[in-house]
Amino acid sequence: MEQGETRIKIAIQKSGRLTSDSLDLLRACGLELDGQKQTLYTPCRNFPLDLLALRDDDIPQYVHDGVADLGIVGENTVLEKGLRVERVLDLGFGVCRLMICLPQHSEVRTLRDLDGRRLATTYPMITSRFLEAEGIGCEVVRLSGAVEIAPMLDIADAICDLVSTGTTARLNGLYPAFTVLTSQARLIANENVLSDPAKRQLFDRLMIRIQGSLEARGRRYLMMNAPCDAVDELRSIIPALKSPTVVPLAEEGMVAVHSVIAEDAFWDVMEKLKGVGASDIVVVPIEAIIR
Repeated sequence: MEQGETRIKIAIQKSGRLTSDSLDLLRACGLELDGQKQTLYTPCRNFPLDLLALRDDDIPQYVHDGVADLGIVGENTVLEKGLRVERVLDLGFGVCRLMICLPQHSEVRTLRDLDGRRLATTYPMITSRFLEAEGIGCEVVRLSGAVEIAPMLDIADAICDLVSTGTTARLNGLYPAFTVLTSQARLIANENVLSDPAKRQLFDRLMIRIQGSLEARGRRYLMMNAPCDAVDELRSIIPALKSPTVVPLAEEGMVAVHSVIAEDAFWDVMEKLKGVGASDIVVVPIEAIIR
């Protein structure tokens, strides 16, 4: 690290549901990071960037205050903190819902039935705004954790908590009933990063990498040989980004066809390709797509 070198700091969750995916994204961008969860500060070896590992609840505050220039954090945490940060980009992982969950024996059937009841949550700001917008006069009980047992302890009549699969709720005799918010991991930024010329340049370079990596997720590069007279049918079969690349081969009457395909569609498409004469089909991973 050169003295006086401009660097940007990015904060990620130290330990939790977003940690692994956040590190995977940064490494997919070609950043060389040790990524030790217990280390607060990790400099990147091949890009002017430093990694901060923090509690997820602290990330919006650190970015707002400029201690970190960027952060990867759940949208739910950003909204709950209510701090002014630039919400730059949805990252497509850590998808979950903030939901009102009811005891199995609850008499509540509609949102309106919550009026006058108690609702426990670790997200009082989001929950209160939602209830107010729905015109429901519900007492919001703020808890710092273990909200699932609140109805059992008669602290509340229902809870509002994050739900991924609903398993935890069911294990505690609850069922997800009403969605308050759909959330996922988001890249956020301090306002000054976008106005500082030196840091903005680094930000733009990093964004090219991140967007290219996200664009490539779930896609594979497809190569095959096929008869020339099958090209029109191949074009209709392959769900390409724009159109497949067709290159003549040395063998007369044959062409090589290259395209990009969604990973989850490959096997269905492959059967159709074989059916119109495609052969020597090769599928390889894509690390990035730069538009």
